[in-house]
Amino acid sequence: MKNPYDGKPDYQFWRRSLPGRAATAVDPVTHVPFTISKTASVATAGSCFAQHIARHLSGMGFNYFVPENRVTHEFCQDENYGTFSARYGNIYTVRQLWQLMLRAYGLYAPKHKSWVRDDGRLMDPFRPRIQSGGFATLDHLLIDQASHLEAVRRVFEESDVFIFTLGLTEAWVADADGAVVPLAPGTVSSVNQEASYSFRNFSVFEMAEDLSQFIKNLRKVNSGCSVILTVSPVALVATYEDEHVLVANTYSKSALRVVAEIVASKFAAVSYFPSYEMITGPQARAQFFADDLREVRPEGVAYVMSVFGKHYLRNTSLETGATSVASPHIDESLPASAEFYAEIEGVICDEEQIVVNIST
Repeated sequence: MKNPYDGKPDYQFWRRSLPGRAATAVDPVTHVPFTISKTASVATAGSCFAQHIARHLSGMGFNYFVPENRVTHEFCQDENYGTFSARYGNIYTVRQLWQLMLRAYGLYAPKHKSWVRDDGRLMDPFRPRIQSGGFATLDHLLIDQASHLEAVRRVFEESDVFIFTLGLTEAWVADADGAVVPLAPGTVSSVNQEASYSFRNFSVFEMAEDLSQFIKNLRKVNSGCSVILTVSPVALVATYEDEHVLVANTYSKSALRVVAEIVASKFAAVSYFPSYEMITGPQARAQFFADDLREVRPEGVAYVMSVFGKHYLRNTSLETGATSVASPHIDESLPASAEFYAEIEGVICDEEQIVVNIST
């Protein structure tokens, strides 16, 4: 019998595609089911790493879709607009994304509408860090929330491409109705609220089902929307599980990677982009992590974005109709570009609030 691996391309063999290469010379993307034109509306959501993709798209002149991009009410502070396509802050878990869709279409109304801070100001439990000054009244909060959910519907209905970065498996869930919040109440500030919340670490099965339901319903309101899934390479800042954070992080990222694979293989026009493997794989030799071994260095982001641009982004000439792969935004001299690094490092990561108010 002939060896079934004979004649397979180099990228399917470890020794032919990884050893002896510079980390930035490794391109693990082999096939993409679609590409993105400059006129396509592209929306993003997810963990803090998704913000890099948004900035890269904007920097290259692509159509980054932001329907909630300005202050619409006099009591709203100019915070968190444009960080993602809508002012939802970090969406760390798949359940949080699925519930956001349900809330946007009036199919789910969580019992607890607000948290009360020590100073009497209110915050949105589902967006606890979008407005540092909080809201003066519940009416103000609900008015802003209604505008926000209208923008969320536009994200789902009008985007040509929706990019979601899976970030965490751990979450806090309201005991009353299962509502998932991005942060436990006590991590944001000293908050007084009637609701009680319990810790939850979602399983692969639960997350795969939630993400599948989200995509099925996304296609109901927008049949032509393509989806790109990524897994954040940024490690957990902390775990609530009674185990070492290294072990918890390994479970979390492994589970998220499996979920992305299951769902990407299940639906047409859903693609997995391997940013996680590019940063954390052995070929990187940990060179893309900052000294804290958690945050991704700007050089790593630049590498990921250059590969993303090479495969997914295309330039289309309106005069000739000719199409070509977009030139990478990152050039060989980029490591010397301090301004560019400063720009891409300035991301908003709600999870870091976990360790702000704890005793050391």
